[in-house]
Amino acid sequence: MTAPLETPLVRSRDFGVIRCLELARPPVNALDPDLCRALIAALENAYSDGVLGVVLTGSPKIFSAGLDVPYLLSLGDDRRGVLECWQAFFGVARLLAESRVPVVAAMTGHAPAGGCVLALCCDYRVMARSVEGERPFAIGLNETQVGLVVPDGIQRLLRRVVGEYRAERLVVAGEMVTAERALDLGLVDELAEVDQVVPRAVAWLEALLKLPHQPMLQTRALARRAVVEALSPDVIHLEAFVEQWWEPETQAALNALVAKLKK
Repeated sequence: MTAPLETPLVRSRDFGVIRCLELARPPVNALDPDLCRALIAALENAYSDGVLGVVLTGSPKIFSAGLDVPYLLSLGDDRRGVLECWQAFFGVARLLAESRVPVVAAMTGHAPAGGCVLALCCDYRVMARSVEGERPFAIGLNETQVGLVVPDGIQRLLRRVVGEYRAERLVVAGEMVTAERALDLGLVDELAEVDQVVPRAVAWLEALLKLPHQPMLQTRALARRAVVEALSPDVIHLEAFVEQWWEPETQAALNALVAKLKK
């Protein structure tokens, strides 16, 4: 393999045939077009380099806070700009869903909204245990709390891992759950101490890669067909989804969120 692609927004390091990609956009790895495009480039570089597995991780205490809402609001009535931002995000999600090699989400902390979506696109999810005395690490699709509709394709991803009724309850309420409850629900597969999240992700991939390679990959492709289909354009209906961005109720909820974050 060649040296991994390194950018200011995505750090790379190799563990043999496994490449770890670390989101590096302080303070919360909010997903703006630049970060999304950098991650797409890093994933494509990893695939072209012939890696056999990928670990996607974030910073201590935060995996990704999801889409960069302040950036999106700063675009005002620039509908093309808002659409391009969402296109970049779903470009990352589809690339993870369609990955030719297994991908593990190594969540070193909170993973709301878009951060949760990226994790749901991966094969396996390792999340950090909550640190005693601090706000518990949480994961979930909290879009309804900020005035957004969760597209059917994203709901399909959640239903796939937690079941239909539980997914309905979580997504309608926009509920965030602690890492510990996420494990009970099946939303994450494993918990580890913060500094052991990436090593555990690597270890899971190493065990998987010991299996006969082509039979494993072909079986995986069949098993993950629903993940790919969930993110297809005719299921997401991105332009219709983006149109809701300018609804008065949505704008009010989003601006209230930004005001809260500034405090």
